[in-house]
Amino acid sequence: MKPAGPPITPQGMAALKARYDQLLGTERPAIVEIVSWAAGNGDRSENGDYLYGRKKMREIDRELAHLIKRMKALRVVDPAAQVDRSRVFFGARVTIADEDDNQQTVQLVGDDEQDAGAGRIGWNSPLARALRGASVGDLRVVTLPSGTREWEVLAIAYD
Repeated sequence: MKPAGPPITPQGMAALKARYDQLLGTERPAIVEIVSWAAGNGDRSENGDYLYGRKKMREIDRELAHLIKRMKALRVVDPAAQVDRSRVFFGARVTIADEDDNQQTVQLVGDDEQDAGAGRIGWNSPLARALRGASVGDLRVVTLPSGTREWEVLAIAYD
């Protein structure tokens, strides 16, 4: 039996698939066309279009291989299916406040879809690890590179 892999939301998996489809269906065929055209122009050793195209094709192929490997390893977890909504689990949208009463809302998502600027933090980030299993009113201490901070859980919601 295959062990459970890292979690990802359905939206995160859809974004990975969309990137894969864009690379395979749009970008790679365009580069193949350029390389074919450039190869027909003669000497390939000094042909910039050919050399750049081959380099770009290798980069795309590497990214495609990486995406395939990641999508096979990931486990899709739908936050809407969470039964216990009183505690913080994967996919939870959590409102927290620090010692200075600065509030922020973060959502715990897969590491492949994290975006701190948009309030989506990776499942394995220090803050997410500290918040796991917390209930409203719990205090959690987080050790960050900037120092230790204490956060209080104010609200928990699941989309």
